[in-house]
Amino acid sequence: MTHRSPGRELLSLFTLRTVAGQVFCFVLGLVLLLITGAAVALVLQGRSDSLQEARLRTLSVAETLAHSPGIVAALDSKNPTAILQPRAEQIRRQTHVDVVVVASPQGIRYTHSDPALIGKHLVGPYKEALAGKSFTRTFSGSLGPSVNSLVPVNRPDGSVAGLVSVSLTDQSVNSVANRSIPLGIAVAVSAAAVTTGGAALVSRRLRRQTHGLGPAEMTRMYEHHDAVLHAVREAVLIVGADHRLTMANDEARRLLALPPDAEGRAVADLGLAPDTAELLVSGRTVTDEVLRVGSRLLAVNLRPTDEHGGPPGTVATLRDTTELRKVTGRAELIHERLLLLYEAGARIGTTLDVGRTAQELADVASSGFADVTSVDLADLALPGDEPTTPDSAPLDMRRTAIAATDPDQPLYSIGRLVGFVPSRTRAMRVNIAEAGLGPEVITQLGWRYWDPERASKILDYGFHSVLSVPLHARGVILGLVNFWRAGNSDPFDEDDQSFAEELVARAAVSVDNARRYTREHEMAVTLQRSLLPRDLPEQNALDVAHRYLPARAEVGGDWFDVIPLSGARFALVVGDVVGHGLHAAATMGRLRTSIHNFSALDFAPDELLGHLDELVSRIDQDEAAGGGAEIAGAGCLYAIYDAVSGNCSVARAGHPGPVLVLPDGSVEVPEVPVGLPLGIGGMPFEAAEFHVPEGSRLVLYTDGLLESRDRDIDAGLELLRATLAGRDRTPEETCDDVLDAMLSGPPTDDVAILVARTRTLDPNQVAQWAVATDPAAVAGVRKNVAQWLSERGLDEEAFTTELILSELVTNAVRYGTGPIEVRLLYDRSLICEVSDTSNTSPHLRYAATTDEGGRGLFLVAQFAERWGTRYTETGKVIWSEQTVGGSGTEDD
Repeated sequence: MTHRSPGRELLSLFTLRTVAGQVFCFVLGLVLLLITGAAVALVLQGRSDSLQEARLRTLSVAETLAHSPGIVAALDSKNPTAILQPRAEQIRRQTHVDVVVVASPQGIRYTHSDPALIGKHLVGPYKEALAGKSFTRTFSGSLGPSVNSLVPVNRPDGSVAGLVSVSLTDQSVNSVANRSIPLGIAVAVSAAAVTTGGAALVSRRLRRQTHGLGPAEMTRMYEHHDAVLHAVREAVLIVGADHRLTMANDEARRLLALPPDAEGRAVADLGLAPDTAELLVSGRTVTDEVLRVGSRLLAVNLRPTDEHGGPPGTVATLRDTTELRKVTGRAELIHERLLLLYEAGARIGTTLDVGRTAQELADVASSGFADVTSVDLADLALPGDEPTTPDSAPLDMRRTAIAATDPDQPLYSIGRLVGFVPSRTRAMRVNIAEAGLGPEVITQLGWRYWDPERASKILDYGFHSVLSVPLHARGVILGLVNFWRAGNSDPFDEDDQSFAEELVARAAVSVDNARRYTREHEMAVTLQRSLLPRDLPEQNALDVAHRYLPARAEVGGDWFDVIPLSGARFALVVGDVVGHGLHAAATMGRLRTSIHNFSALDFAPDELLGHLDELVSRIDQDEAAGGGAEIAGAGCLYAIYDAVSGNCSVARAGHPGPVLVLPDGSVEVPEVPVGLPLGIGGMPFEAAEFHVPEGSRLVLYTDGLLESRDRDIDAGLELLRATLAGRDRTPEETCDDVLDAMLSGPPTDDVAILVARTRTLDPNQVAQWAVATDPAAVAGVRKNVAQWLSERGLDEEAFTTELILSELVTNAVRYGTGPIEVRLLYDRSLICEVSDTSNTSPHLRYAATTDEGGRGLFLVAQFAERWGTRYTETGKVIWSEQTVGGSGTEDD
């Protein structure tokens, strides 16, 4: 391509031989004409506006002076000039007018900017002003052509006292308009320059697009281009940058079956196959890429159109190569099978679910290999067990997955029990269109439980070929995969059999992995559930409901518990071991057992978590020494509810705090100091105590309830509070509502939730007495106890209770320190408590035959169902618990 110098390129714009030169000259002449007319109109309009402004200014100044205060008196004075001349000059300077004249009714000037003219007559007519009318006129005065306004000065009686004349010379008027002329000229010149430059750019671009050709040359070139384009026997298409078809020749319309109005339409709207449309708009550079369009094979070449200065887009040429189909068919089949194997690797085994994996295998095979694919798995493999059968015995299998292009196919549906004799591990293909589905063929395939009526339906449907491949892994038959073809599809051949074996072998690994995972998951879930409480203790202080949901992938170490304590108190526990699998479940069982043991010692919540933290640290040390897996931390919340006072004491270690739902439906989150997870060590735990009104619901949960992929913990807590608020619900209903609101599907982490509705003992069920530190006070206690029991119909328990309290009070008087108190609690059982301020705990022992004492606690242990000691902030409490209405204690 030749390059012109800038000077020659500029001169070419003014020649009329080219289309670009003609356009440039026309645009330039039109622009100059418009700019000239606009400039003349601008000047005339400026003169007119300036004259109108002068008229208004002179008239307003004259009327202002004529109506100003004191002017009438000045006119009637002996020397009007002395008064009015300074005022008129001041007004003239302030208003930027040329002349301000005040005259008598006879036209004699009292003021003038030229003192020589004072005392002389006004120039021009002023009779209209004497008649009381203001007017404006243009005249030639002493200062030249001027705009003059006259306004009469009227006395209060209506007579004319004088005249006010204000003039603005033509020079002043024109100066206003003349100031806009340079701006107008500058704008006109700028517009002409910009328009000329724009016309030059447009003409230059047009010259480049037309390559400097004239109209006749362009017409001749188009005729030659059109003749060649439509005569060539190769499809040519041009696609613009906006993915619209710009041009298509006759061969392209024939090969692609384009509609008559194809040009100008989007390629996606031309009815082409998706792969064809995608290739045409891809913008790639392609050389002889084979594209199937209907029954044709087209060789496609794509090149960009803007490599040599053309517009952006793509030119495509297509050549019909259908005669090469037989040569390329084999390679294409191999390519399709490789793609199918690649797709199988990506789609099969996406989950660790046996049934889902089998369905993925069926879906992949039916998408490009078989018309119908069925997968039958051994009954034992579905729950995760390894299928085993005696030699030559049928293996019970169940139809697990099926995929078909036609949903009305006659094969067995999912869930039907079928059978297979595992005597072969290789695939077998049968042309049933020739051999049929008689007993010999069925025996050869190893199928059992076959229905002859079903075989007749299969043949009537049009199935002509079946390929049966055992699904096995690690030497164990897991199932059977059957591929079916019907209609016009080709029967299975040796290549198909090899491909099917490869496909099933790859899928068998995923099925076996899913089976083994299912077995391990079920074992972990079974272990987890066996370690959780099966039945909660019967009691009247709490109405408890609970839920436990294992994780979708792996079971974790979440647990919950309700532990009865002494004195009508109950411990509520939830916890979470970090990690998943059997190790987490086993660790959970160890921690739960340890909490039961620590609870038996009646530790406070913070003290119990401290002991549990030490235990977890020791377990971690033992595991590390033995090369095992460490716990890596565990969370736990331990709460003690007292049914007598209605108070709840809570401590937590790296665990979410409780939620309290009050009887009125409002929701509170009590402030409970959070400690480090168990096993971290180094920091003590703190407990918080708060009152729980009767009828409230305490909601304890693990973090799996709050955490989710689509929300954080704070958002989960707000959702939990919103779910719990409102209407009153039973604990069972609360558990169901919370799980429905918080979980949209199977949880990704274990979820444990414990809901307890609180009750308090009626005051009539509680008795309390202070006891003096005197052995004689024991008799008074026995009397009070007997009376209190008699009032409640517990006369049968009086003897045992008096005996127990006698021993406990006597021990407190002898070995403890005051004050001493006795408390009786009557719920499901009868509880006796004796408290003092001593920290010395009594011990049960066998007294020798020669000992005078030492048998008190032995008697208490014999007559009470349970007994023990718990320590308080001020001392200790020795308690015993009796079953009301139980076996007679007198026989014991």
